[in-house]
Amino acid sequence: MLRKMAPLALTTRIKLPSGFEIPQLGFGLWQTPAKDAENIVNEAFAVGYTHIDSAAAYKNEAGCGKAIRTSSALPREQIFYTSKVPPGPKGLSYEVAKKQVDKSLAEAGLEYIDLMLLHAPYGGSAGRKGAWKALVEAVEAGKVRSIGVSNYGVHHLDELEKHIKELEEERGGPGKGGVLSVGQWEIHPWCARNDIAQWCAKRGVAVEAYSPLVRGERWGEPTLKKLAEKHGKSEAQILIRWSLQKGYIPLPKSVTPKRIRENVDVYDFKLSPEEVAELETDEYAPVCWDPNTSPLDNEK
Repeated sequence: MLRKMAPLALTTRIKLPSGFEIPQLGFGLWQTPAKDAENIVNEAFAVGYTHIDSAAAYKNEAGCGKAIRTSSALPREQIFYTSKVPPGPKGLSYEVAKKQVDKSLAEAGLEYIDLMLLHAPYGGSAGRKGAWKALVEAVEAGKVRSIGVSNYGVHHLDELEKHIKELEEERGGPGKGGVLSVGQWEIHPWCARNDIAQWCAKRGVAVEAYSPLVRGERWGEPTLKKLAEKHGKSEAQILIRWSLQKGYIPLPKSVTPKRIRENVDVYDFKLSPEEVAELETDEYAPVCWDPNTSPLDNEK
């Protein structure tokens, strides 16, 4: 499914089911050392990023928050900040998620988090339902603006819909079960996850794509190389553009200023629909962890 909207720009935002808007191009902080996070986020701000994706598991929330609070010329309301709840020793639970929201707020030194995700669906059905309830309460308390999930398979997403309906009945009616606004997955031409993308599209859920550059493991692939040469762009820029034109929210990461700059230089060319289709494969070759395939009764 290709994006059918106005021409893309670095300022392009996507309206979420929660009512808030998310910048379509995000900046990922996975594996960014805590000591470097503040400077790296400032590098990202300097080239035009306004969407920062962190997580408790990355252990760099403090640096991200400091850049947002004190080092950026951008007003807080123009910055979109994401963090994530990691499964506890026994997986997700109400207590784990509730404590993590407060801990992430304190760590970053922020008054609110724009988006809080459940990082992986480990812990069993009751644990996932409890963790989601904690995020719903965090939204109601003004601590978090939008909520979502990461690394959920379609079976986990179907279960979440049931949990939302159950929570509506238990907590007082429509809306009381929370609003699923965003899902985040490893997505690129060698792990397209079209089943998940279709599930989200039917419900208006925004799809974030982490590892859109496949960790550099696909450099030199014939189609990718051909398109890079044709458009006079790097292979990384082709992959980011592919993700944007699919309507996804790619989250490229880098700690190198030159590459941070290059990764936003993707708005002066366009892939044709045929090129977008040609680049995608039918492979299922994730390069990261893959909790999506775990059973509903999983444990960490």
